[in-house]
Amino acid sequence: MTKLENPILMATVGAVQGLRGEVRVKAFTGDPTALGDYGNLKALDGRIFEILEIREAKTVAIVRFRGINDRNAAEALNGLELYIERDSLPDDELDDDEFYYTDLEGLDVYDDEGNHYGSVTGVFDFGAGDLLELKGPGRRPVLIPFSEAAVLEIDIEDGRLVIDPIAAGLKDDDEGPEGEKPSPFLGGKS
Repeated sequence: MTKLENPILMATVGAVQGLRGEVRVKAFTGDPTALGDYGNLKALDGRIFEILEIREAKTVAIVRFRGINDRNAAEALNGLELYIERDSLPDDELDDDEFYYTDLEGLDVYDDEGNHYGSVTGVFDFGAGDLLELKGPGRRPVLIPFSEAAVLEIDIEDGRLVIDPIAAGLKDDDEGPEGEKPSPFLGGKS
């Protein structure tokens, strides 16, 4: 059992499907049935899961793993998160302007004037579009829209992301009383 160095969440195991040990799996891939293309999946505790069969069903994939042969064994997997190493993702298939969301985490966030807003600590989709979580030193995390209006430039090689703080909802477009500028986080005064 080897520990993952740079784990990328690929799927979460859900409810049991039938009696033969199949489970419903929420895959975080463009095509849920492509989950098997990445090789064996791993749990954070070191267990390895080989996909024997996979088929699509509405919003999930139905998966049968090697060694999971009955309903009881499948029920024990409910809620298990499955990962691969970041190095297993194929970079050579990406276009110049494409990237994996995981590569955004850790990027420093600036506006076009050079003001620093922290770094990206997560990418989320709660159903209304992608959001970036930013966390600055000594500040609470904030969420901004991951849109063309809010995110102006992504430079993964230099570890930078440039935003429009107004479009991101971090600043009002006017200054406060006596020339005070709103704080770049949640509109408070700095």
